[in-house]
Amino acid sequence: MFVYYTEKKRRLIRSLKSTYTGQYNAVQPIPYIRDRLYCVDKVFVEGSVHFLVADEAGVRGQETSWERLESYKRIYSDRRIKSTRRILEGEPGYGKSTLTLQLAYDWCNGVQDSPFGDVEILILLRLRQLGGVKSIYRAINRFLASGSRLSDKDIEDVLKNTSSIQILLDGYDEYPDQDKITGNDVRSIIMREMFLNHDVTLTTRYLPKKFPKLTKRVKLTGFDDDARDEYLRKAVVGNDQKALKQIKQRLRENPILADLCQVPLFFVMFAHIAHENQEFKKFKSVTSFFKYMITCFHEHMRNKTRDDGVRQVILKYESEHDELNKLAYEGLSKKNQQIVWRKNEMVKRLGQEFYDQYVGVGILVEEQVLSDNDTAYTESFTIEIRFYHKIFCEFYASYRLMLVVLEHEVSELGRFFGRMDPFDLQYLYRFACGLNPTAGAKIIQYLKSIEGGDKFAILCILEQTGKVDDIKDTVRDLCSKRVEIDSRHSRLLQRSTIQLLEIAARYDVSFHILLACNALVLNTTE
Repeated sequence: MFVYYTEKKRRLIRSLKSTYTGQYNAVQPIPYIRDRLYCVDKVFVEGSVHFLVADEAGVRGQETSWERLESYKRIYSDRRIKSTRRILEGEPGYGKSTLTLQLAYDWCNGVQDSPFGDVEILILLRLRQLGGVKSIYRAINRFLASGSRLSDKDIEDVLKNTSSIQILLDGYDEYPDQDKITGNDVRSIIMREMFLNHDVTLTTRYLPKKFPKLTKRVKLTGFDDDARDEYLRKAVVGNDQKALKQIKQRLRENPILADLCQVPLFFVMFAHIAHENQEFKKFKSVTSFFKYMITCFHEHMRNKTRDDGVRQVILKYESEHDELNKLAYEGLSKKNQQIVWRKNEMVKRLGQEFYDQYVGVGILVEEQVLSDNDTAYTESFTIEIRFYHKIFCEFYASYRLMLVVLEHEVSELGRFFGRMDPFDLQYLYRFACGLNPTAGAKIIQYLKSIEGGDKFAILCILEQTGKVDDIKDTVRDLCSKRVEIDSRHSRLLQRSTIQLLEIAARYDVSFHILLACNALVLNTTE
């Protein structure tokens, strides 16, 4: 019996490592780079990591202060955040999923100074793929490498008899069943009703509605100058100092990008595009940068063919994407957001030609997952489709949101925005503001009417196209209240607040500033 159990355990570990190896060896820093997939260890760069110093009240949201950790490796070894439950927070694009892949790499390769180097079993699950899957053992089995020949019961037996286990649940904000109260193993694990003695880390944009008191909170806060330089050397320019200086110069020439590029996702895309394109324009907003980036993706595909007919089709679908806009908007506006679709559903909605182009460009990504009707001895797979990153889903949904806003009065917007929390889907609203000034003005007016919306309105106001004169009334209204610059705000929000005050000063608008303790000092004379 013991020999049989040992063999099942060995088979599970071997299959998990095979699955993770396939994942961490297929990192795409930018969607269209299909011919240059990277191992995560070759491109992973540590950004800033902070942990919450708090008593029990602080865990529940009354935050005291955040302190910096010297490395991601300290998340699991620093005695101040020792716990079997952790929440790893981060805004969109801050590298939460990439960090889980690096930890998987560490485990698979026995990296000595890694907190996972000597862990017996690592379970890494993408929660977006677990809609309707109640059993954690079933969830694990769905993503094992083909040929493992393990049943759900086999996996349960192994995990219940193994003492050294780390569990990474990635993307709670993308989990379709996050609001289900009963009959769900993921919720039981988060609430410490299951796997009490095993370490569990949940990654998310925002906090779950409920989690245990002793849960420790860690936050990824983005790239600093050193991290950006390290990434450029590791993944883009190597030892080419001239190329390094050119990319950094382009960053300095784009003030809005300098702040945006604290977000690792944006910096990585900027770095590769700036390195490949000699002509690189200046940007005034995240919307203008994102639109340019999408154009580069399609242009890269056009450059691969000399057939004028094919080039015209690529050009057509680059600009005509109404059905994709609707599909993305519908997914984000559901009570339980849908960000994964079955391939046949997606092809039916978009058409085969359009679908092939967007998969070819890399904006849409195919994932093969085990279907629900397989057994330990027969396997059947289904193809699921997602956007390269949720921010891309928000970008296309913003076109539809813009039309909805234009068709309705501000007083009516609440019933359309009800399920689309701006603090979860910040880029959805920011892009819509950047696409159309009239829609932007309405969105900003709506945001000012909701709790905490003033801060978010600052980010949206700077997305609007046109001259500053067009937004001075909104600036005056926002500055009529106390303006806060707080250390807990993101660097981008702090910078945007400073820009707002600069505009206000230009028009002799009076304002009252509250600088919170430990606030990051920004240069307001730029």
